[in-house]
Amino acid sequence: MLDVILPVLVLGALVLALVGGVRRIRLWRQGRPSPVALVPGLAAMPRRYLVDLHDVVARDREFARTHVATGGGFVAAAVLLILVHGFQVESRLLAWALIAASIVMFAGALRVAARRRNPPARLSRGPWMRLPKSLIAFSSGVFLVTLPTAGIVPAGFGGWLIAALLAAVVAWGLAEMFFGMGWGGPMKHAFAGALHLAFHRRPERFGGGRSTGLVPLDLDDNAATLGVGKPDDFTWNQLLGFDACVQCGRCEAMCPAFAAGQPLNPKKLIQDMVVGMAGGTDAAYAGSPYPGRPVGEHGGSAHSPIVLREGRALVDADTLWSCTTCRACVEECPMMIEHVDAILDMRRYLTMEHGNTPNKGKEVLENLAATDNPGGFDPASRMNWAADLDLPLISARGAAEVLLWMGDGAFDLRNQRTLRALVKVLRAAGVDFAVLGNEELDSGDVARRLGDEAGFQALAVRNAATFARYRFGEILTCDPHSFHVLKNEYPAFGARYEVSHHSSYIARLIELGRLPLSDWAGGRVTYHDPCYLGRYNGEYEAPRSALKGIGIQVVEMGRSGFRSRCCGGGGGAPITDIPGKRRIPDMRMDEINETAAEIVAVGCPQCTAMLEGVVGPRPEVLDIAELVAAQLVAAPVSVPRQTREVAA
Repeated sequence: MLDVILPVLVLGALVLALVGGVRRIRLWRQGRPSPVALVPGLAAMPRRYLVDLHDVVARDREFARTHVATGGGFVAAAVLLILVHGFQVESRLLAWALIAASIVMFAGALRVAARRRNPPARLSRGPWMRLPKSLIAFSSGVFLVTLPTAGIVPAGFGGWLIAALLAAVVAWGLAEMFFGMGWGGPMKHAFAGALHLAFHRRPERFGGGRSTGLVPLDLDDNAATLGVGKPDDFTWNQLLGFDACVQCGRCEAMCPAFAAGQPLNPKKLIQDMVVGMAGGTDAAYAGSPYPGRPVGEHGGSAHSPIVLREGRALVDADTLWSCTTCRACVEECPMMIEHVDAILDMRRYLTMEHGNTPNKGKEVLENLAATDNPGGFDPASRMNWAADLDLPLISARGAAEVLLWMGDGAFDLRNQRTLRALVKVLRAAGVDFAVLGNEELDSGDVARRLGDEAGFQALAVRNAATFARYRFGEILTCDPHSFHVLKNEYPAFGARYEVSHHSSYIARLIELGRLPLSDWAGGRVTYHDPCYLGRYNGEYEAPRSALKGIGIQVVEMGRSGFRSRCCGGGGGAPITDIPGKRRIPDMRMDEINETAAEIVAVGCPQCTAMLEGVVGPRPEVLDIAELVAAQLVAAPVSVPRQTREVAA
């Protein structure tokens, strides 16, 4: 009896899966064109899955083993099932291999079931709660129906009733495993995920690479929508990427805005994009909602606006403006989905098509247009902070070994202390450097993160033209945001230069023995990783090396390195200022205080401003340049050692 039923079940499920797959592909193809390397992408997919993706999954070792057993067992079992029971290939070897694969998958399924008995809050429930049962049904059913084929039990063992029961169990498993991949359900991620890895919009991320710079919009294309206003404005492989989400909630657990109670949950955002792509509402969503926003209020279609001022929409504008662009969600995603790209694409539409930038966003963008700096300061006052330093202007010399990019911290009293310390270090090391002076404009980072692509491109083109007039070996800056933009986003505008963050440059100077330094005799120090230096550019060791070079043994926080919590200062978040239950820098300061450090070392003016804005007991916040300058033998600088109270 099974010899008749099984081929029908297996091949029927395979046909339905293919039909569902075609349907799913049609949903993705609603998006805008995006050229991909078809054959090379498919060829690279196994390695991307087994190496790149698994490197992220392996951060949770227990789950990684479960995933290998369940996923690997399923892939092997599915292929062998089609051969052995679908096409009825007669081979004891294949039958035994199928039994082995089903046993491995069953073992993994039991681990999944155990995890789902008391799932962490970040995991979605609903259909995902039935997945362990479906995995067990598929693996156990395949195991039992293959026993006669392998010759372990005689054909027809148990009679027609047992055969019917086994067929029902196999049908249950096939419905979830095969049918669900194309038509919707937890296993959808297996089909979409594999193709997402093959046709990823940032293929540079694989093989140990890094890709974080935004792709410029073609502002000369009058027919094109500026940014993303509807789901079908995304590229087709972005829609494919959204469909690959496994709703594991790792992004949710790492998102600083979600933790602060702001109306953003990266997992929910991706699921809302899937809802928009297919059409419908979020009523069936079974995960954590946006804080303060109940499930069931959002919905739309591929051709309807994502954000509306009135009426039901896929996403509230405040959700998009809550993002600090820290990329913690992207770093943790086991499917390597690009949440931040999607958010900034939607911001571009809100800002450039409708001018809907909240709170002080409009004022900042107007300041940039009028004065080339977000604070609206007189451009001619950019060098006032250094009136007594006699800084060399590159316009007077034409060339220098190092071009020091001051950034808009030149207008900020606190960051001027960092710049002065950096100048002191450079002069102590005998570095040949110069500055642009009043020729320097804002890098455009704030404009771009607020969605003003036109404003960013205008600044980038003008700065690139200024660079081209002079000769220098590299650009040096103490601002990770400027560092990222100059290094990764200016090359699209013809400005290809070596760019260094001051922490890595100082570390080099120390290693070369070019700085006369005394031994550190201060207190306990911890280090806060800036998002745009760490997650955006992979630089974690240089700042620690610089601190080690002056005798500091960094006391690490519980969340450091690639899992460092954002200070809350990136992506224009302090400008859009979306309220939540807590402030992000307050949460970060709690983690800093847990180290009992007397000093928190930083390497970013945004981080300095956010952490110094914390009210209550906290350590002194000092930039790496200030700490190193304090240890220069020629001119020691006193460093505060005691934790101080900051008045409200």
